Amino acid sequence: MTAVIQYFRKSLFFRLLAIFGTTVVFFLIIILISLQTINNENETIETIPDYFTRHVESIIEDIGTPPNLSNAMRLAGELNWTINIRNPIMEWSSDAQNRLNVDISEYEESLTPDAEMRSIGGEDIIRVERGGYDFYMYRSAQDDGQFNYLVLYVAMSLVILILFLNYFMVNKMLDPIRLLKRGAERIREGDLSFRVKSNLQDELGELTESINHMADSLQSMLEAKRQLLMAISHELRTPITKAKLRMEFMPDSQEKEQLKEDIDEIDLLISDLLEAERLNNDHSVLVSEPTKLAEFVKSVAEQFGSYEGGLAIEIPDEDKECEIDKLRIRLLITNLLNNAMRHGRANLVSVKVTFAEEQGIIEVKDNGEGISEEHLSQIAEPFYRADSSRQRNTGGFGLGLYLCRLITQAHGGELIIDSKIGKGTRISVNLPQHATNNAKAI
Repeated sequence: MTAVIQYFRKSLFFRLLAIFGTTVVFFLIIILISLQTINNENETIETIPDYFTRHVESIIEDIGTPPNLSNAMRLAGELNWTINIRNPIMEWSSDAQNRLNVDISEYEESLTPDAEMRSIGGEDIIRVERGGYDFYMYRSAQDDGQFNYLVLYVAMSLVILILFLNYFMVNKMLDPIRLLKRGAERIREGDLSFRVKSNLQDELGELTESINHMADSLQSMLEAKRQLLMAISHELRTPITKAKLRMEFMPDSQEKEQLKEDIDEIDLLISDLLEAERLNNDHSVLVSEPTKLAEFVKSVAEQFGSYEGGLAIEIPDEDKECEIDKLRIRLLITNLLNNAMRHGRANLVSVKVTFAEEQGIIEVKDNGEGISEEHLSQIAEPFYRADSSRQRNTGGFGLGLYLCRLITQAHGGELIIDSKIGKGTRISVNLPQHATNNAKAI
């Protein structure tokens, strides 16, 4: 028995099978009992009470011989009996249907010298022979319609109760699945420190443990990756700094300019990698301060005024303050404008600032090559580029939009990318005017 209980606790399938199997058994029992009750009530009539058989003489005297049919009808109604009177020249019955064929009834016992008990199909009939008349008396058929409805109502109530109990038990059993769903969503959103709590010992308990172990492994691997990347990036800074110093002593030449450009590109990549890891680090904070957003965006964008395709800056008449980290928002705007001008095909690039619903919205739009729909969902991932060939003339390492997304999320905002091939790309950055609890600490 103990082994069965342990198996019952550890097997979700067995518990579900037991619940639905029990439900089927209860349904069958309820149906069988209901049908049997209805059939019994429809087909059987109560036996004649003993006190009626003791007063047969007085009943016959009330009817009289020759019989008074009015008295017979009255007694039939009062007693809820069917009275059948016969002799060679007449046959009368208080019930026109005559549901029992008294001619085939069988003798059971004598009650008085001229009265006897007979039966047909298990139902009692009293037969009295007096004054040349045969009197047959038996219980009238009962109207079972109301009781049958009662049986039906009771059966339906029991069925509903059982279904409700089933729903309650299954719903209770599925609670761990809801916890797993919420836990998986938290982990998917990047909260790798979240763990699903469960004390179950069945398959769901094992699944919970597996998800928690998976989160532990992911957290350990990502932390190791971050530490390695930070260490490598810091270590690379030293030889790059030395290379820059030695390059200063080289004579001016085209080769020196190309070398300087390559070293600066590597330095920029390392800076971007370090900034991405800082943005992913939960132990530092934004250096936020109230800033007139439109004025700040305009000051940063004006530095790109030499762009050959032209730069249009649109800001509202009424500027509003937003709590932002200036250095990181500057990096965000710079990356967005660099991307727009790199892929804008020398067409006009526009920068627009608006305010709506306690948000500041920065919009950068180019009229260049655009991004195909298949790449939009991944374009802001690290090192992802729609141009898989990574040609030098397209520039970048696939970190620009990734940094923009991290900076936006760190401020509690949202980065929205909308693009069509051949028509250009529009990137909107929605920033809350005030710091919120949703802002990620970095």
